[in-house]
Amino acid sequence: MVELILKYFPTLTETQIDQFSRVGDLYKEWNDQINVVSRKDIDEIYVNHILHSLAIAKVMEFADGSHVLDVGTGGGLPGIPLAILFPNVQFHLVDSIGKKIKVVQGVADGLGLTNVKAEQKRAEELKDKYDFVVSRAVTAMPRFAEWIRGKFKKEAINPFPNGLLYLKGGDLTEELADFPNAVLFDIQNFFEEDFFETKKVVYLEKKDI
Repeated sequence: MVELILKYFPTLTETQIDQFSRVGDLYKEWNDQINVVSRKDIDEIYVNHILHSLAIAKVMEFADGSHVLDVGTGGGLPGIPLAILFPNVQFHLVDSIGKKIKVVQGVADGLGLTNVKAEQKRAEELKDKYDFVVSRAVTAMPRFAEWIRGKFKKEAINPFPNGLLYLKGGDLTEELADFPNAVLFDIQNFFEEDFFETKKVVYLEKKDI
């Protein structure tokens, strides 16, 4: 299924092609031990999870040297696929559930990713500052914004000002009512698979969080 990734990201290096070709099997192996992806979903890991995570990369090509925080990473999504795609970006993947972080570490080690730090922590406990926060439908935006407020660096080195890139689906009108400056990107404009029909990347600049 690495062909699916190459379809949308044709300039992958040999190392990245190797890592993307192995990541699906690694998740299946770990999922047999610790269930982080639903059983019916694991067979669709490349579309529903890997490619979905990479929608963030269609909105933002992170600059080398960026620091990105993945809050509520679960089994490492979207952080692990993004870490493969951006080897010169540092990713800090956090989740409050220890067994999920065990999966993240196992997958990262299995792929030889040196730019991933996995930690069992809540976002509110973190003292570091980041260029961007990424996440995938962990909770409603008002609550999530509270968790990550004040977690951003002042200086921006990326195409957009520092902020949040959040993967969400469905009608977000009510959820984003308190965030009038949120910018929504329809993932179906990037990927043609039916799964992405109602899926979006939500961008919020740090000053609006």
